[in-house]
Amino acid sequence: MNQPTPAIVAQSAVRRLPRIALLLLCAAYLMPGLLGRGPWKSADIVAFGYMSELAHTTEGLARWFDPMLLGMRPESPALLPYWIGAWAIKAAPAWLNPDLAVRIVFALLLWGAFTATWYAVYYLARTPRAQPVAFAFGGEARPTDYARAMADGALLAMIACLGLAQLGHETTPALAQLFFASHLFYGVAALPYRRVGAFIALAIGAVGMTLSGGPTVGLALGIGCVLVLIAERRRGVDTTEEPSYSTGAVIAVLGATVLAGVLAASLGLFDWKIELPGSRAASIAVDVRNQAKLLLWFTWPAWPLAVWTLWRWRRQLMARHVALPLWFALVPLAATWTTNYSERSLLLALPAFATLAAFALPTFRRSVSALIDWFTLLFFSGSAIIIWVIWIAMQTGVPAKPAANVARLAPGFVPHFSGVAFAFALAATLAWAWLVRWRTGRHRAALWKTLVLPAGGAALCWMLLMTLWLPLLDYARSYIPQVRAVSERVGQPACISELSLDRPHIAALRFHGQLKLQPLTTAQNCPWLLVAPEAIVRLHEIVNLDGWRFTGTLRRPTSAGDDLLLYQRITPAGD
Repeated sequence: MNQPTPAIVAQSAVRRLPRIALLLLCAAYLMPGLLGRGPWKSADIVAFGYMSELAHTTEGLARWFDPMLLGMRPESPALLPYWIGAWAIKAAPAWLNPDLAVRIVFALLLWGAFTATWYAVYYLARTPRAQPVAFAFGGEARPTDYARAMADGALLAMIACLGLAQLGHETTPALAQLFFASHLFYGVAALPYRRVGAFIALAIGAVGMTLSGGPTVGLALGIGCVLVLIAERRRGVDTTEEPSYSTGAVIAVLGATVLAGVLAASLGLFDWKIELPGSRAASIAVDVRNQAKLLLWFTWPAWPLAVWTLWRWRRQLMARHVALPLWFALVPLAATWTTNYSERSLLLALPAFATLAAFALPTFRRSVSALIDWFTLLFFSGSAIIIWVIWIAMQTGVPAKPAANVARLAPGFVPHFSGVAFAFALAATLAWAWLVRWRTGRHRAALWKTLVLPAGGAALCWMLLMTLWLPLLDYARSYIPQVRAVSERVGQPACISELSLDRPHIAALRFHGQLKLQPLTTAQNCPWLLVAPEAIVRLHEIVNLDGWRFTGTLRRPTSAGDDLLLYQRITPAGD
């Protein structure tokens, strides 16, 4: 007898993952890093800079459609993420730091992406073509229980992806795009079951992608979804057992796609430039190799499971539970390889990779699951030990070599002990030990158990980094030390001229130092001048250097490439 699907799952294998455990895992992944730090380089501080400018603008509604940071527009045509951040700043109480208010809102966006991905997989797994084989004497998994277990597995796979850790905790347009792409994914997946809610999600996803700097990706996703829906209609499957896409559903997806395209065209948001591999580098092989490395580590551990899914479900490639996530993975992959956004484009593929990874779970043999468990156990336990050892070295100087490495890489950093951070780190480590003991103990099989250790290990390492290492990371990735050095030299002058400073420096100087920067060409009366090193060769063509005195080079302690050259005016303006 030919089995309709490669999935063989008993009812005993789809027991529910306790909701409290899943919620605690998500909270342990989302919350670390909210407190105790400022915006980091480079995209994080730049995005916050645009949000802060919008929140304090007095130029009216037109400025909201054309955000500026000292006369410079954003590199990507994103509007809605900056609006969200600006609204968060304006709504925040006086006692709440503006950057923390923005981080809280963007943490909620990541939570929304988790939720949308869970429900998308739930509805995809409910379709009969995704269900496991029916047993001759019964006992196979019930459809809703199976779908819930698959959705749990997908959420665990998404949390486990290494590429989500940093980008998922930044306040950048990429995270907003992830939120809207996941809602577009959910909307299409849930259309046969929850049509009103799915229509709303479709509209949110399509419009949000357009206004968040991803109109091209959003249009490509929408067009592909329309084709998948038409293929479903042509198969003629529309029964009570397998609700299919109605003509209205196809029209809804097509309408949302057209609306997004018209909106993007009317606002002039189509500005992505195609850059094929090799066009930006001397060697095509080097470029391809770098992109391949990015794909392998960024989507780990979901990508090998996704490849396994495509192989085991190869006879159902056109079924919606495989075709939809495959398309939602291929479009961001194409954007990653043909634009200069790279990992931020690849971030949009993580919900789809997690979905495909989940559909590998019901096809695994016990030996494969054991291999994943042991590899994950060794990898994350080893990483946690390294984090603890280096933290101990920072606090005590023993072992000497890690302490020396930290002193060399972060000169000027003074470690300090935080009892609260230590308590959270210790609690996370003990929770990991309990999770390992549970996973290696004797208990009933659960479909999602293979991804428990990867998700728990990712949450553990992120928690340790954001507690034990947070002061060091904030010192290394923040512009505060450099801005503080500038402020100590210049005080609080009426204005400071700048020449060729990049967006991160401008945003950091305006936020951390509250310094009033003005372009050199329009600010000839400022007593101080900050110059980027690459502009020094043409500085004499703009000003008379006899009227300025070079006072020093100010650099970020952990990056010599972020130098600022400071000049002081020694003659009155106009002389």
